Amino acid sequence: MVTLTIDNKTVSVPANTTILDAARTVDIYIPTLCYLREINEVGSCRVCAVEVEGVDKLATACNTLVEHGMVVHTNTQRVRVTRKTNVELILSQHVDHCVTCVRSGNCSLQSLSKAMNIQSVPFRNEITERPWDPTLPILRDSTKCIKCLRCVSVCERIQSLGVWEVTGSGAHTTVRIRGGLRMNEASCALCGQCVTHCPVGALRERDDTETVFAALTDPTKEVVFQIAPAVRAAWGESLGLTPDQATEGRLAAAIRAMGVKHVFDTTFSADLTIMEESSELIQRLTAGDGSKLPLFTSCCPGWVRFVRSEYPEMAGNLSSAKSPQQMFGAVAKSYYAQKLDKAPEDIFCVSVMPCVAKKYEAEVPEVSDAAGQDVDVVLTTRELDRMLHAMQINVAALPEESFDSPLGRGSGAGIIFGVTGGVMEAALRTAYWRLTGQNPTPDAFQEIRGQNPWREATFSIGETTLRLAVVSGLASAHALMDALRAGQVDYDFIEVMACPGGCSGGGGQPIHDGEDYAQQRGNCLYQLDTHSTIRFSHENPDVQTLYDTFFDHPLSETAHHLLHTDQRKWTL
Repeated sequence: MVTLTIDNKTVSVPANTTILDAARTVDIYIPTLCYLREINEVGSCRVCAVEVEGVDKLATACNTLVEHGMVVHTNTQRVRVTRKTNVELILSQHVDHCVTCVRSGNCSLQSLSKAMNIQSVPFRNEITERPWDPTLPILRDSTKCIKCLRCVSVCERIQSLGVWEVTGSGAHTTVRIRGGLRMNEASCALCGQCVTHCPVGALRERDDTETVFAALTDPTKEVVFQIAPAVRAAWGESLGLTPDQATEGRLAAAIRAMGVKHVFDTTFSADLTIMEESSELIQRLTAGDGSKLPLFTSCCPGWVRFVRSEYPEMAGNLSSAKSPQQMFGAVAKSYYAQKLDKAPEDIFCVSVMPCVAKKYEAEVPEVSDAAGQDVDVVLTTRELDRMLHAMQINVAALPEESFDSPLGRGSGAGIIFGVTGGVMEAALRTAYWRLTGQNPTPDAFQEIRGQNPWREATFSIGETTLRLAVVSGLASAHALMDALRAGQVDYDFIEVMACPGGCSGGGGQPIHDGEDYAQQRGNCLYQLDTHSTIRFSHENPDVQTLYDTFFDHPLSETAHHLLHTDQRKWTL
């Protein structure tokens, strides 16, 4: 142990502890801005400056290790002035249109400026504006970038893509797409992790809320909403709702309060995805053609883009089943349009997703088969919350309502799609039923649960032994795919989600700077599964009716036309 003094408090911590972490053990607050634990510890902003006795220069607390006998002062006049000056310098290169910024009220720089009582900036403004295509799912505003390097570190260390890079030095330092490419030329998965880790509004998702508002007032459009499973675990966070208030019933009521007539649960089409994907898994297992294995899940468009750009030779191993979002859009503009006696073009399908890459997926020409674009608009969880704020809806006061039928009922298996390992577990529950003719216990496959970014399991179902892997985060996916390519591992079925923790930690979820909510949101989904009256996708009566009256059976000709796609042909 190392013993030191911080602000007259004696502190004992293990060796290799930073001053920042040592201070936190005794509840001494040191502000940070660029810091992300084990991701970005470069001290570029110097907001965490502290004074160490016997050292001339101020030290950055986030990456300076403690030493025995060290005496640290975190709140001297010199420290306060230096921190304030550093923030003022950052503000001199940051456009301050806060009231129109999407991060207003949830901005680390804004909070620091207020805490430091900064009322004006004494330095000359040097703001650089660089062009950006406003139609892309992820937008970058260079006038707001504070060069904290978080996006660079997250993309390199967590997602292993290295899309961003730092160029220049001093006041001319800037962040850009690596190699000076444009965004649509880069091997970007559009996962949005750079967005959720940006402490200011320099990175954000494209806002499509006004398009939805316009559709709601268009008398020629029948607006249909679908809500992804992971949204229900997070939507109340930025609205100030408690978990008891932020129920799925109140979520359905809130969307109806916006004037939406048809509100459905994407859990329904998650069950539909399981029916198709589990059938495809069994078909590949029994085909005797080893080249078709392992089967990769394909409901994450960030992962699909990653495979296409990094491992194109393995794209044929992706399940041809569309994602739940796209299956819902196809069903809404075919089966449901017929029930409403409407033309497919009259249906305006809106998805609320925890994901930024879903905006890309909906616009891929090769994924839509029912009518034009099967999903017209994708909103992130954050955009939904902004719409509810804009309409001044008192969500907490709304009575709970149910999702609509016949596309609104989902099973517990569909709910856990929103957490890493959930797609795999849901598919195994139905695969077991298909192979043995009976249901397993609902939690028979919980061994694959957890937050470890690469998990393995082996299960025997009847006479079939399945070797499985679950991965979340693209750095782990990179490691797994390299091991597969080298013949170091061998699996039958692999689930990959681009975002750490799965959709619960998706790039479109509410932002809590420096905090990871993926696990607690995932736990919420597991609890909902446990309390569901239906826990198997194949027992969903609405799905059964859909097959009886429309698709006939999984992998039928109609199902192949509307519910499947060839990702190898997707436009990137």
